[in-house]
Amino acid sequence: MAAPSSPDAIRDVNTRYHDGAAADYDAKWGIDWGQTGREQVLGKLRKALGGALPVFDRSLEIGAGTGYFSLHLLMSGVVGRATCTDISPGMVEALEHNAERLDLEVEALVADAEQLPFADDSFDLVVGHAVLHHLPDLTQAFAELFRVLKPGGTIVFAGEPSRYGDRIANVPKRAATAVAPIWRAALGASSAPAGHTDGGEHNHELEQHVDVHAFVPADLELVARDAGFADVHVRGEELLANWFGWTNRALEATAVADEVPWAWKQYAFRGYLALQEVDRRMLEGRLPAAVFYNLLLSARKPA
Repeated sequence: MAAPSSPDAIRDVNTRYHDGAAADYDAKWGIDWGQTGREQVLGKLRKALGGALPVFDRSLEIGAGTGYFSLHLLMSGVVGRATCTDISPGMVEALEHNAERLDLEVEALVADAEQLPFADDSFDLVVGHAVLHHLPDLTQAFAELFRVLKPGGTIVFAGEPSRYGDRIANVPKRAATAVAPIWRAALGASSAPAGHTDGGEHNHELEQHVDVHAFVPADLELVARDAGFADVHVRGEELLANWFGWTNRALEATAVADEVPWAWKQYAFRGYLALQEVDRRMLEGRLPAAVFYNLLLSARKPA
């Protein structure tokens, strides 16, 4: 498949890929709907905002996927009323199922982040996780975020790949792919078909075309400032945890999931959480944001 050559083609490939991936998305990314997942979401929000969390009456999440951020914010009481949008109908359906299972009330609808169907000054908080790097027109998207946010309101985006950190992450990915046959043999796991975690081989081929940006922190900050936002901050998150996580994820993607031993899964999960804590205590805030894999953006609409 040729790379999409226009903004409309980028939106189309993102819609088709995420529709196909929606059913297995939570399992692929190890999304946790309990206390651990909630602490992950709240921890990212605290880092982005630099401390204690206020309570937001009405929130909007763009590119909400299966609802990871908004549903945890509702469960924790940080958000009173949540609206979620995604360009993928499949993701919106999965989000609605998660909300129903968790007994949460949320407004969920299919919408493009660059053309939001909401009135001006509607939300106290606009949030997103791993979404900005999929958007073809960031300038238009940030103009829309600014428009629908109330004066004095806050935006927070987490999980955005940094350009340099993304390049670094390719090293453990390639290394893991190279040793995967040995790893599978040691664990007694069979080789899985390509794309088995993405909704099939065809959908797996789409995945390479859904990411549009990897960010230089200063450039991401500039996009927000040019849209009119104030108090713009870009922070880095996850270095050691990212290398560890991508190594294990790349290995596991080659194997039949049910044949990977539970002990390995616990090692990978607990090791990732432990290295997150090492990153938080020792590296984040001390090293330049650009070396980390994930970037956190926060900003405020002037009152």
